[in-house]
Amino acid sequence: MRYSGLNVLWQGLTGNKGWKPAWRNPDPKPDYDIIIIGGGGHGLSTAHYLASEHGLTDVAVLEKGHLGGGNVGRNTTIVRANYMLDGNSQFYSHSLKLWEGLEPALNYNVMHSQRGIINLFHSDGQRDAFVRRGNAMHAQGDDDAILLDREGVREKLPYLDFEQTRFPIYGGLYHPRGGSARHDAVAWGYARGADSRGVDLIQNCEVTGIDIENGVVKGVQTSRGAIRAKKVGIVVAGRSSQVAAMAGMRLPIESHVLQAFVTEGLKPVIDHVITYGMGHFYISQSDKGGLVFGGDLDFYSSYAARGNLPMAEHVVEAGMTLMPMIGKSKMLRSWGGIMDMSPDGSPIIDRTHIEGLYVNCGWCYGGFKAVPASGHCFAHLLATDRPHEVAEKFRLDRFNTGQGILDEEATGAQHNLH
Repeated sequence: MRYSGLNVLWQGLTGNKGWKPAWRNPDPKPDYDIIIIGGGGHGLSTAHYLASEHGLTDVAVLEKGHLGGGNVGRNTTIVRANYMLDGNSQFYSHSLKLWEGLEPALNYNVMHSQRGIINLFHSDGQRDAFVRRGNAMHAQGDDDAILLDREGVREKLPYLDFEQTRFPIYGGLYHPRGGSARHDAVAWGYARGADSRGVDLIQNCEVTGIDIENGVVKGVQTSRGAIRAKKVGIVVAGRSSQVAAMAGMRLPIESHVLQAFVTEGLKPVIDHVITYGMGHFYISQSDKGGLVFGGDLDFYSSYAARGNLPMAEHVVEAGMTLMPMIGKSKMLRSWGGIMDMSPDGSPIIDRTHIEGLYVNCGWCYGGFKAVPASGHCFAHLLATDRPHEVAEKFRLDRFNTGQGILDEEATGAQHNLH
């Protein structure tokens, strides 16, 4: 339903009483062809692509809380594809292309802003590493990497501290097509797209067990009763290990908290997404004016969606070292997302040894930017029982063979945990 400006004003003045919900709120049916456990960005995008790409609509998304209430609604919203390693590079390139066509595909404004990302480097060694990454991006066909020297960075980011001598700014790798998007709008857009095609989005429905008979999945037990299904996909981010344990599986996943922070609204000052090479710090400015920034993991396993003061201090110190101008802004709030960290820093999209049971997990720091491609590839796997060509390396058994995708070029910090 389309609303004119006058209609929107009228709805606002009358308490939105005539506002049509963006999706249905159905009760679960006794059985489905496919059940997706998890109503976050990856689960909702999977449901959307199952319906829109493969014509599969006898699908239910089961969410224990409300749609988008997990990591997709609490992250730093960065979208990028400046990866280097074989496997990840192709996947995130595919994801960025889906991002670029997402708004017309969903007929929904997800506020995708290709404002550009600048990864700063502070030594000759870091420069060499970024040259390699940029060359790899060009070799793949993504002509989207520009090496900036010190003056090139100063021209775009004049507010950085170029005088400090401890972590001098040598230059940066500029990724013009990178940027950000509105996190909850992405969840809402995919939810509406799936629902409009007949997928059941079932909220407040916690999965409490997975029914398996003779090595074949038969459905799930939930807080709203048993639901049968031919196929079940686990897409629950930091809760992956807990849900997989219901099927007797032990995944190679540790759950850790990643904090993020936002300041009061300010006038536009930061036009790009910026990452700091000498302290795990990244920052951008939201459309509401708040500075949104984050840093490293809290280095202990946890399922608590909250952080700790030492990491907050670390992030603030890094930010002040890089751009002292932010020191006068007031920090409004912080939050923590539960990250499913894999041993090699790369995701898993694969079938399990249980027939009809599939997993999508291990997104580490890359979950939000992966939302379109993750759902696209997982839907392909669920529909065809074959991996999508850009996700062929995200096999579960690579941890048995030792042939992982050690993605230290992405962020690297997670590898100290294993």
